[in-house]
Amino acid sequence: MRQFIIVFGITFCLALTASVVLGQDPREAEIRRLENLERESVLKGDSAVLFDKIWSANMIVNTPANVVGTAEGTKAHLRSGNLNYLSFERNIEKIVFTDNVAIVMGGEMIKPQGQQVNAGKTVSRRFTHVWIYKNNSWSIIARQATIIKVE
Repeated sequence: MRQFIIVFGITFCLALTASVVLGQDPREAEIRRLENLERESVLKGDSAVLFDKIWSANMIVNTPANVVGTAEGTKAHLRSGNLNYLSFERNIEKIVFTDNVAIVMGGEMIKPQGQQVNAGKTVSRRFTHVWIYKNNSWSIIARQATIIKVE
């Protein structure tokens, strides 16, 4: 039992030291989890998760169609099937925190289907999400997505 406590203590200290040395903010794991939940929810068309847990009612979006939109407009696109993807991958390249704000940047690859523009093609785009921590939870208050390639 004593050896277990010693090994556990050493492991805990190493993990804590690694996190401090590497400079990883402990909130990063939560943002990564929420980013994945948002991606999966868009892919599934899960409006309950998106509307009630992820997207702020005040969210603004610089859309891939080069139009500035609102949370309500994005919700309407989801309801009408205009966010209908066969696949959706996201690669987070950087997360930074300033007080209660997290900024996430990276790349996305989607395969639109149905009546969407570029249906059946692979669309690569760059994205930025701005998250805010308010009332004990994170939500997206701004999104930007720019198409960089269609194949």
